[in-house]
Amino acid sequence: MIKFRYFLELAYKGTRYHGWQIQKNAHSVQAELENAISIILGQPTSIMGSGRTDTGVHASQQFVHFDAQEELVEKDFIKKLNAIIPKDISGYSLKRVHEDAHTRFDALWRSYVYKISLRKNPFEQEYSWLFHKNVDIEKMNEAASMLLRYEDFQCFSKVRTDVTHFNCKIKEAYWEQIDQQLLFHITANRFLRGMVRAIVGTLTNVGTDKLSIDQFVDILESKDRTQAKSSAPAHGLYLCKIIYSENLFKSTNF
Repeated sequence: MIKFRYFLELAYKGTRYHGWQIQKNAHSVQAELENAISIILGQPTSIMGSGRTDTGVHASQQFVHFDAQEELVEKDFIKKLNAIIPKDISGYSLKRVHEDAHTRFDALWRSYVYKISLRKNPFEQEYSWLFHKNVDIEKMNEAASMLLRYEDFQCFSKVRTDVTHFNCKIKEAYWEQIDQQLLFHITANRFLRGMVRAIVGTLTNVGTDKLSIDQFVDILESKDRTQAKSSAPAHGLYLCKIIYSENLFKSTNF
């Protein structure tokens, strides 16, 4: 049987969902998408995402792959998809790839951004963490730079997890301030459950002088989640970029 594999690029607001992954008795982004794609293709269709996001976490860029028994026209498919899925999920593009291409395993890097508002903003209530305390950004960036020296991040992982190891290669991690908003950028080859929120929460403790740089390093080396007690709220976190090899999307003779 001929099989056509597609990569679908999308975005979603995570407020109403119990995360990305399908769960029993819980509302998930994956379930909404699978239902919509199954309706369009006229048969049950499973999808695989590039990664999972937790309850309340957003995605400004996410990719999923799925298989179809017919060639799809991108413009028509995206139009039908956006007409079916809820308003807080949007399909952006559809690209055909080789049948063994995989959104999760072929991803080279993943990037997140965490948003903090330094003053009350009625338009950012569901999209950023309102933080009233003064923070030392230079100190937080000094601590963030330490992340690039380590690979084991068990101290920032949720305790109950099914991973076989806690190693991640972090490519960049830094803070920037744009007007009344702080943005934390982090890129790695993989992330652990709750990792970015735990890092952000701990770095804000550094920025408010609750922790020193040396104490931050001690937490990194402890491999103990109880040492990194703080975790930032989910609604300020965004999966924002998935990086693949350029060859994955190049037109070839299938």
